[in-house]
Amino acid sequence: MSKRTRISTNDAPAAIGPYSQAIAAGELVFCSGQIPLDPATGALVDGDVRAQTRQALENLRAVLTAAGSSLDAVVKTTVFLVTMDDFAVMNEVYADFFAGEGNEPPARSTIAVAELPRGARVEVEATALRQG
Repeated sequence: MSKRTRISTNDAPAAIGPYSQAIAAGELVFCSGQIPLDPATGALVDGDVRAQTRQALENLRAVLTAAGSSLDAVVKTTVFLVTMDDFAVMNEVYADFFAGEGNEPPARSTIAVAELPRGARVEVEATALRQG
């Protein structure tokens, strides 16, 4: 049986329930959904879905780094939006993180939901390969 390792970092918001920021198992890292909380204050960042998407992805980057991975190693993401009206703006910010020159963006699903924790407008979860 493969060993599971809990991943935790102060560079991303602490879990707000009985779950881990991520679990590493074998060569994979399974990241819990990240919402746009400021890791220092635990408060939802001010701003529109653009600012919220950026913060959620920065939080995801911090969790991946703590796991010995990176955004470049992500193979699948799931994005949750409170409204699909935010899709185009979220997609622009997402591209800044995943579609840079020479990068192959991960597979992705985007799902509209009724609401998200703490009043967030976006949440992003990911599965990545461990590096090194």
